[in-house]
Amino acid sequence: MRMMSRISRFLRHNAVAYMFLTPWLLGFFVLTLYPMIYSLLLSFTDYDFTMPGSTQWIGLGNYMKMFGSVFGVSEFTASTGELMRVDPYYLKSLSVTFTYVFVSVPLKLVFALAVAMLLNQKLRWVPFYRAVYYIPTLLGGSVAIAVLWRKLFEKDGLVNGFLGAIGFTDLPGWITNPNYALRTLVLLTVWQFGSSMIIFLAGLKQIPQEFYEAANVDGANKVQQFFAITIPLLSPVIMFNLIMQMIGAFQAFTQAYIIGGGRGGVLNSTLFYTLHLYIQGWTYHEMGYASAMAWVLLLIIGVLTAIVFRSSKWWVSYGVGE
Repeated sequence: MRMMSRISRFLRHNAVAYMFLTPWLLGFFVLTLYPMIYSLLLSFTDYDFTMPGSTQWIGLGNYMKMFGSVFGVSEFTASTGELMRVDPYYLKSLSVTFTYVFVSVPLKLVFALAVAMLLNQKLRWVPFYRAVYYIPTLLGGSVAIAVLWRKLFEKDGLVNGFLGAIGFTDLPGWITNPNYALRTLVLLTVWQFGSSMIIFLAGLKQIPQEFYEAANVDGANKVQQFFAITIPLLSPVIMFNLIMQMIGAFQAFTQAYIIGGGRGGVLNSTLFYTLHLYIQGWTYHEMGYASAMAWVLLLIIGVLTAIVFRSSKWWVSYGVGE
């Protein structure tokens, strides 16, 4: 009786709150938690959604298919006795994605911080410039921008037309040349620096001007002030932007799919991890393998995010007790 009384009292006091939370709870359990658990189970199966009833439990077969080449294995026998081949393009997709993340994210943050510091000055039309610089972030992830970028960097595109007009010759097709294709995608993501810029600008506004005035009195120049005041006090914002942009870069898909022609470009030079996952799941119908790839990607992002958090005690200053 006492337990029933406690449950009744709990429901009476919290019924309204749970009524308002119901849409979110339904969305979380139905659209997030259930698909995650289902995909985890699928990652241990050989599942082709075009052939109902053909699902086979293969244990770690999909994971062996991913990383078998690391151990010099080209094919192996799954738990079902079926002979499976190792994915020859998986490590290439990892290499392309890591290169893209570790090049584009730092460049994007540096560029965003530089523009934020310019816009933090007392200049005319600053609100207008903020809006203009933020527009690429709103449009950059769209298919239209990816198509436009592809047209700009084609062999006979506007970029080569401009470079040819000022005297350059023997210009490559930037998106069809494996030496330059990934660089065009890095350039595209750096161009979408608006969201990081706005966050940096908000952080710069929070730094008290008295610190800079005191540094001026002590004879510190602008460079010294930047490294001794701006960077330490802005470090929490830098960490936030770093984590958010890193997660977003690992999930990049649209640009690679459109600009690379949906197949990873020439010599798989733009075969992003998410694009390879999409090809395996929706082109080859290997949804079990695609699910395993998705969980490995989640693990990679989680580990790198944890490393950033663990390292923050050496480079992030919160101004408390310091």
